[in-house]
Amino acid sequence: MMAQALYLASTSPARAQILRDIGLTATIIQPGVDEEAAVDALPRPHDAATVALHLAQLKAESVLTVEIDGLVLGGDSVFEFDGELLGKPHDPDIAAARWKAMRGHRGILHSGLWVIDHTGGTFRAGIGEVTNATVHFRGDITDAEIDDYVATGEPLKVAGAFTLDAKGAAFIERVEGDPWAVVGMSATSLRSLIRKLGHDYTALWEHTKQG
Repeated sequence: MMAQALYLASTSPARAQILRDIGLTATIIQPGVDEEAAVDALPRPHDAATVALHLAQLKAESVLTVEIDGLVLGGDSVFEFDGELLGKPHDPDIAAARWKAMRGHRGILHSGLWVIDHTGGTFRAGIGEVTNATVHFRGDITDAEIDDYVATGEPLKVAGAFTLDAKGAAFIERVEGDPWAVVGMSATSLRSLIRKLGHDYTALWEHTKQG
């Protein structure tokens, strides 16, 4: 069984690039999810993995219409550091403060992925998975480097205020676990979920070539 198309319910450039890197093409659709309100509505206590998967599911579900014919991907990332769940900082001062706390330490990035089978324009099934990776930050990062990094705007709109695939990479000592999950989406999880939904993963490569 082959999906007709892939749809990515995310405006994350990193997730779109991951799909391109692994030979897949997806139609990008902006999800209609108020992340802060969705997290507030979750029963407490909730952990980082629960939040990441919940938001990934909501994002995938938010773009469903009868015109959607294929597999819909929703993703979200939550960074767990020192007992706190950190999403996108948005504010430069918050981002700088996080980096000053994180340098020389480590945290866990929880990457949630939800895939919906919507072939034929009808909801058939939806399943998800969370992948974790431990990120170790260098201890020699200076305040000036943090200020310069924050000034680029890069860390303001990413979970945990860091990236592995752009400027932030130079400040990361090492990653234990799936590096794709840290970038934004686990390629291994994606293949696994697509197969569990009954689709041939590698057939999607052929579809992208034809499209």
